[in-house]
Amino acid sequence: MEYTISGANILALAVAVWFIGTFVNKKVPVLERYSIPVAVTGGLLCSMIVTAIYYGFDITINFDTRLRNLMLLTFFSTIGLSAKIGLLKEGGKALAILLMAASVLLILQDTTGVLLAMAFGVHPGYGLFGGSVSLAGGHGTAIAWGGVAEQAGLQSASEIGIAFATFGLIAGGLIGGPIAERLIAKHGLKDAGNVDALGAVAGSAEQNERHLLPPLSSALGTLMLLAICVEMGDLVNQFLFSQGVTLPGFLTAMVVGIVFANSADLLRIKIDPVARERAAELSLQLFLAMSLMSMQLWVLAGAVGKILIVLFSQMTVITFFSVWVVFRVMGRNYDAAVIASGFAGLGMGATPVGIANMNAITSKYGTSPKAFLVIPLVGAFFLDIVNALVIKTFLAMPFMQMGG
Repeated sequence: MEYTISGANILALAVAVWFIGTFVNKKVPVLERYSIPVAVTGGLLCSMIVTAIYYGFDITINFDTRLRNLMLLTFFSTIGLSAKIGLLKEGGKALAILLMAASVLLILQDTTGVLLAMAFGVHPGYGLFGGSVSLAGGHGTAIAWGGVAEQAGLQSASEIGIAFATFGLIAGGLIGGPIAERLIAKHGLKDAGNVDALGAVAGSAEQNERHLLPPLSSALGTLMLLAICVEMGDLVNQFLFSQGVTLPGFLTAMVVGIVFANSADLLRIKIDPVARERAAELSLQLFLAMSLMSMQLWVLAGAVGKILIVLFSQMTVITFFSVWVVFRVMGRNYDAAVIASGFAGLGMGATPVGIANMNAITSKYGTSPKAFLVIPLVGAFFLDIVNALVIKTFLAMPFMQMGG
């Protein structure tokens, strides 16, 4: 028997899942202490319940993903609307350094995956799906490369890639918080600047409420602008596709947002930062909740043993890399700790996971504009391009021609 949840029902369930995650995080101190995103907690619990229903009652619950995909496009549109050229210039050096670090990570992920595939006695091409194809690349990249790999003879490559991307999504949300918490505690990074940032938004409850609730005109204007970004991004994608160029939808939506953000003064468009930030957080949390609660864990059960071995190996690689490389090259300060948590999220799962990790940290210790500038740009804009180059380089290596 099968049931499909869609429309308003999936929205209501996603919100309920978020509140459940909030409740569980408060009741389980270790989750709160290590800043595990509430959407990850709630979504994972929901997917476990759905799996129990499948095994216990032979009922398959499916989730319509169209609204989830819309939340992803909306989130990246908000990233684009916040990317002013001035800020990009300000973060130019940090952006270049983090991109170099991300490039090294991609090579390490694929090297680890290929070596483990050889150890398991399977074609090393499968190792790429246990590496940057599915982890740094996410579900979209795994599906795209899976089709190519299956045509080349790697059976079930798409399913394997989706499995790694799914587990990577969970792992990225679980390790980012502890990484930042450890760095902040070890190096005493709750400095005066961040305390002041917290104090600036403190005060009476009424003042905070007014700060968090933008005027209706600003909220509706922001909503309209986000809808335009999503729709124009789709039109750009359709045109590029007709020209033989394929790009992920979130990328074109973000680029349209960047154009609007930097043309706002000329077009006499006022973008309310509070409304934009609320829209970003809302779309992010709903996307994560919907992504994790819709996981069909029973589909992955057959290969769970090898998947977990590879996953834990990759978690070890990115944890050490985030702590010993990313944190150090980004300045060994509070911003660097927040960036390390976001880097772990985008490297194991997806950019929204990295943002959720950083949200969880900054809500406790203070803001980090630098982190929220460089992580989305590296994860959403540059990483896919570099990843494609790294994957093609590995595919051209002699050992990829061996039989599997």
